[in-house]
Amino acid sequence: MRLFEMAVAIDQQHHGFKPFSRSQRCKLQSFGHLDYNNILELNQTTILAFQADNIHRSFSTPCLPLTGVEDLNPPHPRIEIVRGSGAPVHALVVEVAVAMASGIQPIPLPSGLGGAYVFHNQNGNNIAVAKPVDEEPFALNNPKGLQSTNHQMLGQPSLKRPIRIGETGIRELAAYLLDHGGFSGVPPTALVKLCHATFSDSSATVKLASLQRFVGHGFDAGELGPSLFSVDSVHQIGILDIRLMNLDRHAGNMLVMKHDHNSFVNDNAVADLVPIDHGFCLPEWLDDPYFEWLHWPQASIPFSESELEYISKLDPFKDADILRSEVPSLRESSIRVLIVCTVFLKKAVVAGLCLADIGQMMTREFCRGEESSSELENICLKVKTSIKNENGKEEDEKETNCGIGGISFGDMNKGEWELFLENFDKFVIGVFEDKKCKN
Repeated sequence: MRLFEMAVAIDQQHHGFKPFSRSQRCKLQSFGHLDYNNILELNQTTILAFQADNIHRSFSTPCLPLTGVEDLNPPHPRIEIVRGSGAPVHALVVEVAVAMASGIQPIPLPSGLGGAYVFHNQNGNNIAVAKPVDEEPFALNNPKGLQSTNHQMLGQPSLKRPIRIGETGIRELAAYLLDHGGFSGVPPTALVKLCHATFSDSSATVKLASLQRFVGHGFDAGELGPSLFSVDSVHQIGILDIRLMNLDRHAGNMLVMKHDHNSFVNDNAVADLVPIDHGFCLPEWLDDPYFEWLHWPQASIPFSESELEYISKLDPFKDADILRSEVPSLRESSIRVLIVCTVFLKKAVVAGLCLADIGQMMTREFCRGEESSSELENICLKVKTSIKNENGKEEDEKETNCGIGGISFGDMNKGEWELFLENFDKFVIGVFEDKKCKN
């Protein structure tokens, strides 16, 4: 097996980058010289590798290309972090870089509607999944036959209208960044640039992609009955989905962390779930979320003390600042959806609502083939109407164009937005008080 040369430098003292001069090469003589375990244990360590003159160098993010990238026929493997930080992310990128340097090929995954590739290490263990943004559904290079007949380009509406083509990767990263302390178990995720011969059959050999730690699992939630899942993991995923208004939480993107099916049947064991695939979170306006867990029995069980404490400490405005800093391409309208949904969650919990109650209030109803707005959408529409200015009629038309409900917060200036939040806070408290009286 051919081993490519890879340039890697680690700055443990300054946690910053020390760019090499153009004439320098830092080569690993063998992989035995790379203290792999130490790299994985580094905390807040910055990793840098040399990049060829004709490739853009990023001084703000780690880069792990292979030397000799000037010869791009065929392209030499390399990986660069565009967005994402922290020891778990850096360790993941190092593992993928080592695998690529060893000549290991990423394997296309047949499942899903978009292009996805799994990387494995020299032992044959899967380590990461990459999803190129230009291979999303309706994107130009989608390998599953879902290329738009209207030649839709990046930035236009995708399968879910409030999510644009080419923007699911940044939402994968956002979900990881907002999963504070790994509460919901979102695997380490980064936005990266990948160059590999596997992509050479498309128009782009350098791919922008989300990269996520592969989660070893025995099943997904659709293969087992919900009664086998732990209450904690269902609640933790549900809390995340509500904050991010997940439009696509189905059974297939909740992985079951238990491998022996017989142990579930014979021992009445419970399993924990790991959430993946967050590309359809944080829509640009309120839409109809899909929560697979909505009618599971766990969702009707009251929150535990630790869950209540976690929710009470959530700060939607700090979360918004994190996204503005770490995911600057995410639109402000999506960030405002995060704020509204988090405030709604916090107020609902204080009022004593359970996970199922909250999810139901966010979900639209279908009756006799007709769809009606959710309670959350109706609340937001009433609050917006109360503060609309002289252009309120035009704003209502814009909202109607978003679809049923379709409440957007991106059309408000700073003053209107602040007034909305103030009135929203008061209004939802009244709604929850009314619910208490009726119950």
